[in-house]
Amino acid sequence: MKFIKTKIIILGIIIASNHLHAQDHRFDPPWNTPPESKLNFTVPGVDNIPDLFGDITDPQLVVFFAGNQFMCVDDLITAFKTEHPQYQRIFVETLPPGILAKQIKYGSLVVGNLRIQLKPDIYTAGKGRIAQTPEWFTSTEIYAKNKLAIIVQKGNPKNIKGLKDLGRNDVRVSMPNPEWEGIGRQIEEAYIKAGGENLKNEIMNNKVKDSSTFLTHIHHRQSPMRILYNQSDAAPVWITEGNYQKMIGHPIESIKIPDSENIEVKYVAGQLKDAPHPQAAKDFMKFLVSNTAKKIYMKYGFETE
Repeated sequence: MKFIKTKIIILGIIIASNHLHAQDHRFDPPWNTPPESKLNFTVPGVDNIPDLFGDITDPQLVVFFAGNQFMCVDDLITAFKTEHPQYQRIFVETLPPGILAKQIKYGSLVVGNLRIQLKPDIYTAGKGRIAQTPEWFTSTEIYAKNKLAIIVQKGNPKNIKGLKDLGRNDVRVSMPNPEWEGIGRQIEEAYIKAGGENLKNEIMNNKVKDSSTFLTHIHHRQSPMRILYNQSDAAPVWITEGNYQKMIGHPIESIKIPDSENIEVKYVAGQLKDAPHPQAAKDFMKFLVSNTAKKIYMKYGFETE
C-alpha cells in the first residue's frame, strides 16, 4: 500500500510538473493564423516572429502597419487578395511605428539573425507620426481611430479603477516606451489629464527607477503577456488590444478611461514616393478606406468614422 501511495504521489508530481511546463508559454504569440506550409517550426518564446507576416521572397506588396493593428492583418490581407487576386505574395510588418520609421530611414532591419531590406509600399501610423515626414509620401488617407483603455488580470485583483491607480505603490505598470512607441506619448498626455504632472512623474520617473513601471519595447505583445503572466498588474493600451485578448479567450479585463482623460488617435496610411510596387500600393490605399476594410476594423473595436 505504501508503495502504491508513493507511486501515486510521484505520478502526481510528474503530471503537475508537465502541467506547469505546458502553461509556461500558454499565452505566447503569434496569435494570428500562420500561413500554410508543410513545415511549421514555431517555438514559443524562442522562434515565433509574431510581427512579420506572409511572403518575404519577391513580394508584390509590402505594408508596414502600426503594430497594434496586428489582429486585423489576417482578415485584411485575405479580403484584399480576394478583391485583387493579382496580388498573392504580400509581406507585412506590425512593429512599433517608431521602429518602422527608422527601418524606412536606414533601409534595413535585423531581427535575430535575419536582415530585412525590403522597402515598404505603404506605411501606416498615427497622424502625428505621419506628419513628421510628409516628404515621404505621394498620398495619405485617414482610415481608422482608436482610444485608450487599461488592461488588468481577470477579476481585477488590484481593484484598478482608473489612471490614477497606476501611481499607487502596490501597482506594477507595463508602459509603452515613448521613445519608439507613439502610444507612449499619448498615455503621458492622459496621465496629465487624470492627475497632472505629479501622476506622470510618479509613473514615468519614480516607478521606472524602482522597476515597478516596466517600459516595453513592443507594447502590443509585451503588455498583454506581462498581465497574463502576472509580471505587471495594469497596462494602458489601445481599447482594441484588450478587446482582442478577450476575443481569443485570454483572462484579461479592460478598464474604461473616461473621455475627459482619454486620447483619440487617427491612423493614417501613406503611399511611399519610392514604393517598389506603385500600382499595388494605390490599390491597397483604396482598399483601406473601403467598406470592406472598415467592417474588419470595426470587428476588432476600431472606429472608422
